[in-house]
Amino acid sequence: MSAVIEVQNLHKKYGDLVAVDDVSFSVEEGEIFGILGPSGAGKTTTVECIEGLRNRDGGEINVLGLDPRQERAEITQQLGVQLQDGQLPDRMQVAEALSLYSSFYRNPADWRHLMDALGLSSKGGNACGALSGSQKQRLSVALALVGNPQVAVLDELTTELDPQSRRETWELIKTVRDSGVTILLVTRFVEEAELLCDRIAVIDKGRIAATDTPAGLAERVQTEQRIQFRPSAPLNDALLARLPDVSGVTRQGDYVVVTGNHNALGAVTCLLAHHQIVAEHLRVDQATLEDVLLTMAHKRSATL
Repeated sequence: MSAVIEVQNLHKKYGDLVAVDDVSFSVEEGEIFGILGPSGAGKTTTVECIEGLRNRDGGEINVLGLDPRQERAEITQQLGVQLQDGQLPDRMQVAEALSLYSSFYRNPADWRHLMDALGLSSKGGNACGALSGSQKQRLSVALALVGNPQVAVLDELTTELDPQSRRETWELIKTVRDSGVTILLVTRFVEEAELLCDRIAVIDKGRIAATDTPAGLAERVQTEQRIQFRPSAPLNDALLARLPDVSGVTRQGDYVVVTGNHNALGAVTCLLAHHQIVAEHLRVDQATLEDVLLTMAHKRSATL
């Protein structure tokens, strides 16, 4: 794969406030790349510099071989954008909005086909202000795709949605990627990033804390495993507690709960096999992306 977006040492400030501080990452063709972080972390400022909506104060940005500061008009033709605070007139009809946006591009997609593909075909005559939350987000995606872009930037697409609408929108994002569009996804939701993104840049206070796959980020955190099972025969908990890799053993009814390091599962299963005990209904909980963020936040607090 080749990079369609390259950001090197991006810097942006507003007066004395440094919003983006030495940020670097690349987005590969065909992936969903996530920028994850809390509100005010610098996510939107970063993508607005990529889109050419804000001028950077330092660093380099390359989008499909173009510099957004010097070649914004051309980037607009190739980069689909869903703005965090984008609003359409309430009275404007869905079909009218798509037709209007289509006229802005040299080689637009068939906006009628987009309506069908995104589940809006029955809403063409509806006023934008009358759409439900998930329908408005579908329209936002359609407007981002109507220029037939190679890359789409989706900024906080699901922030105002209820859980059901959010999950429907996640499926929509997967469909867009499967159609061949590279996606740069800005989000504050850990679950969203973990489910959708091939790679993630975690950003906080204007700086990149880490960039990796969701699984790779989780592997960086040295958290305990939590192993839960029901033993098929009587088991002396002290045998488990004496294992070097085990830090704790408790009971929850018929179930044994063991905590320990990353080697604990192997040590526990070997001991059970030696005593001819089967671990029924075995469940192992590993570190998640949320654990990564909590650990990073703890480390930041400890250095303040």
